[in-house]
Amino acid sequence: MALIETEEAARRLARAIASDLSLYNEDKIVQGITHDNLFDTLTEEIEEGRALYKRRVSPELYPRNFYDRALVDILIKAKGHIKSKLW
Repeated sequence: MALIETEEAARRLARAIASDLSLYNEDKIVQGITHDNLFDTLTEEIEEGRALYKRRVSPELYPRNFYDRALVDILIKAKGHIKSKLW
């Protein structure tokens, strides 16, 4: 499989992985946001997604943090309705 070479495609992949994390780990996300330990709660899943992302994008695009931004947008911003000490 060819590496992803464009920013737009790298962003789409990052968001797709983050969306899958959100879809399949809803209970863990709610628990993590509620108890202010989201990244500890989802460490294994996040790192698995990060490894997939790193394998698929070119080494020049990986340091651009598209994956981390997608995690924030999809796992945190989209869950702003969950009661938390954070907000």
